[in-house]
Amino acid sequence: MDTTTLFRLDGRVALITGGSRGIGKMIAAGFVAQGAKVYISSRKADACEAAAAELGPNCIALPQDVSTVAGCKALAEQFAALEPKLDILVNNAGAAWGVPFEEFSEVGWDKVMDLNLKSPFFLTQAMHAALKAGGSHERPAKVINITSIDGQRLNPWETYSYHASKSALIYLTKRMAARLVRDGINVTSIAPGAFASDMNKAARDHGDAVAQGIPAKRVGVDEDMAGAAIYLASRAGDYVVGETITVDGGLVHASLGTSIDA
Repeated sequence: MDTTTLFRLDGRVALITGGSRGIGKMIAAGFVAQGAKVYISSRKADACEAAAAELGPNCIALPQDVSTVAGCKALAEQFAALEPKLDILVNNAGAAWGVPFEEFSEVGWDKVMDLNLKSPFFLTQAMHAALKAGGSHERPAKVINITSIDGQRLNPWETYSYHASKSALIYLTKRMAARLVRDGINVTSIAPGAFASDMNKAARDHGDAVAQGIPAKRVGVDEDMAGAAIYLASRAGDYVVGETITVDGGLVHASLGTSIDA
């Protein structure tokens, strides 16, 4: 048994959507540190280029809007012109929408469902040939969907389409895993809790207050997210298929419910 390189990603090629900031950038930095060549994609080209420059020569910007099927196919074509195979795909690009029930619009529904649920499926479909070229049963390629603890339990805000999209993506992960494992591709997901980001402004701007409601008594840091993603992407996670790893300091699985004495 050799564990010395268990978590290394040397020679592996990764593509991360929404990789210019937040959780996507945390994962990109972790992959680069473990030796991977990492392509990051985001809708805003300038932000994508800036993040790639910050993360070093093994990080390459590949800007694209993946909120449509056409955008997913375009990104796959851009990637295919640069690389013959893909070892790791991280479907991280996402959006949220919080509006009271009475005012919740079709725009808020469709924008979130398209980016959070539809795009991971169709981007993976578009990258299928590249993933098959990168994977084998001995050393599978990896697809990691970034879901959320909001797909596992309710938050206090009226984010109807966000809740629906993330819970659906957790189950879609299982369905995709059952099909793609035969091609030497493992599909898994990570469900983050409170990490400081533009999407999670509460954790970003009020981290100390948010931490009081978390069993671990802190919000997540970059290494927490990078560590989970490296585990799944590396040889260490080669036997993990269809699973969702919850990275939330115990909020979902180690929180005590309120009891009512009779």
